[in-house]
Amino acid sequence: MVSDNAPPVRFRELLPRPGAGEADPATAYAYPDLLERPWIRANMVASADGGAVGPSGGSRDLSSAADRRLLGTLRGLCDVLLVGARTARSEGYRALRARRAWEPLRRGRPPAPPTAVVSRSLDLPEGLLEAAPEGQRTIVLTVAGAPAERLARVRRHADVVVVEGLSVGPEHIVDALGERGLYRVLTEGGPHLLAEFVSAGLLDELCLTTSPHLLGSGSSRVVAGGPGTPGAPERASVRCRPVRLAGLLESDGTLFARYVRDPGDT
Repeated sequence: MVSDNAPPVRFRELLPRPGAGEADPATAYAYPDLLERPWIRANMVASADGGAVGPSGGSRDLSSAADRRLLGTLRGLCDVLLVGARTARSEGYRALRARRAWEPLRRGRPPAPPTAVVSRSLDLPEGLLEAAPEGQRTIVLTVAGAPAERLARVRRHADVVVVEGLSVGPEHIVDALGERGLYRVLTEGGPHLLAEFVSAGLLDELCLTTSPHLLGSGSSRVVAGGPGTPGAPERASVRCRPVRLAGLLESDGTLFARYVRDPGDT
């Protein structure tokens, strides 16, 4: 988590205006105006050789002061933070708390965004449920076959969306968040959840931090899902989805790219 007292971090704009000098992340990463449906933005970090998981078993090994600053800005801009249960557990997620730096970003909205978490087993960190501030209840998306005892516990602390079938799909997530007026969506993964949105053609934007580190072989990618796992289509249906490089910032050797979906990709 980024502290309000963190030292200043400066970003240099490389694209779309080369040589423009210092960039304001809140401006560079502003959501589109007049959204007609939830805009799904993913924020992920990878090493220079494509790895997404460091020696600690999470992404923190690849992070930096600039990456944490941008992460805080993206959270301040969004209406809801979306995360998969596995990532919530491994990264120790807690309900977000208001920060002074977010005040100009959140005028007319709650002081901090709620978290939406996707889970079939409902094995969720207590910090996402019982620690959520009043008026900022966590949204839990699960399936009808979820464990009944856990479901009863989760209902006491969170707003629950139950869908039919074996898993919660991207369409379910988009519909549930849209019904709540949560259009500016930020997902931080994990890789399997991101794979589902890519496969469904519902990922609108990928914010990719490239960390100046090498991890070598064995590290997973920012998108993951082997045969038979959710989000992993049959080989015959795999397609290359075009994206456009909409922006590129740099800070102390770390690159921050923003890719948006090609309007022609339907």
